[in-house]
Amino acid sequence: MHLESGVRAMETYLGLLRKESESDFGVSFPDFPGCVTAGRTLEEARELAVEALELHIDGMISDGETMPTASDLDDVMANPENRDGIAILVEIRRSKPRAVRVNITLDEQTLREIDEYVEAAGLSRSGFLSRAARRELDRTG
Repeated sequence: MHLESGVRAMETYLGLLRKESESDFGVSFPDFPGCVTAGRTLEEARELAVEALELHIDGMISDGETMPTASDLDDVMANPENRDGIAILVEIRRSKPRAVRVNITLDEQTLREIDEYVEAAGLSRSGFLSRAARRELDRTG
C-alpha cells in the first residue's frame, strides 16, 4: 500500500516476540527487516513494539517508500528462522499528518552519531529526528 498523504487507517502487522534467559523481551517484524525493539517486561515490549513500528513506518513514508502488505501468519512461521518466535499482532493505532520532506544541515559528527544510532536501533533517520523533535517540543511546550 502506498500512502500518498501519510495518513493511515488502522493497520496490523505481525511481530515476533523472543525471550532468552538473560535478555529482555525482544520484538522483530518480518515485514520490516531491521525494525526491532525490546522491553524489560512483556507489557513494555508490546508497547515499545507499537512505537518502534510507528516510527519505522513514519520514516518509510517520509522517504517515499511503499508499505509492505502484512504477511500471513502461516507464511511467517513456515520460515525456520521464525519458529523460535511467538507471533503477536501489532496494531498501529494513530494517524499522522502528511509527511513533508525538508533539507537540514548538521555537523558531520552529529550526523555520523545519528546514523550509527538509528542503524543499531532499526530506525530511519527521519523517524529518529521526528521523534527527538517531538519529545523536545512536548517537554518545552
